[in-house]
Amino acid sequence: MNFPIDELHLFTLNVGFARHDSDWNWKNVQSPFARLYLVVGGSAQIHLPDGIHDLTPGHLYFIPPFITHSYLCNSSFSHYYLHIYEKCDGGVSIIDEWDYPVEVNAASYDIELMKRLLYINPFLKLPASNPKVYDNNAMLVNNIEMNIRRPFCDKMESRGIVFVLLSRFMKYARPKIEIQDCRIRQSLAYIRKNLNQAISLDILADMACMSKDHFIRMFRSKTGKTPKTYIIKQKMERAELLLVTTDNPIKNVAMQVGYDDCSHFNKTFKAFSGMTPTEYRERHQ
Repeated sequence: MNFPIDELHLFTLNVGFARHDSDWNWKNVQSPFARLYLVVGGSAQIHLPDGIHDLTPGHLYFIPPFITHSYLCNSSFSHYYLHIYEKCDGGVSIIDEWDYPVEVNAASYDIELMKRLLYINPFLKLPASNPKVYDNNAMLVNNIEMNIRRPFCDKMESRGIVFVLLSRFMKYARPKIEIQDCRIRQSLAYIRKNLNQAISLDILADMACMSKDHFIRMFRSKTGKTPKTYIIKQKMERAELLLVTTDNPIKNVAMQVGYDDCSHFNKTFKAFSGMTPTEYRERHQ
């Protein structure tokens, strides 16, 4: 699965250096941006759905967006942090399309890259380490706007550094869905680029030159999900992002992911996330 690099639009939301002494303990953190850490001293842990990961000096750690996780720190701990927001054109998230390792070895000069990124973005330091302080819609929108207003040379350099650091993980990343059948790949691309519309199974089947029943069976055999389940997942994840990063009314968010009936959207979203769209937005505000 290959993507043109010019479709990868990344913003440096936050970057900085932090020292902790048994005070980096936060539970059930979930954000619409990715986190990248470079550990330089001490030890701590991240609790992820796949288990507990020890954070040790000389390593980089990556947490994708919308992954619920917790931090545990019982001693001294120091690290550089980088929060990365991906602007998705057409609803396609390149970060979300890959499974990344949690931990990789840091290159000898990665500390200098972090220092440089911090130097040219001093205004992006976190005001506090508590996610409740900075992980909210107002700060997210404000930091994106600050990124847009920066001098073009700083945008170029920041983007280059983020690309280099993310490439450490991309080297070992694997596509979440490895599809050899070009007809199913075409269907996946169509779904991701048309999340703002009602997506018809008949159209997908016609595009793949299959009967509807045959297409459903083929899609499930290649992806592990029915077309309907996959479409709902993509739409609801897009809705989560819109709820956190915009102030659009719930009705507008519903329309942006292809739902004309707001009550149907609310019911589908709650079944997917365990809370209503309003509750989800309030949790992040």
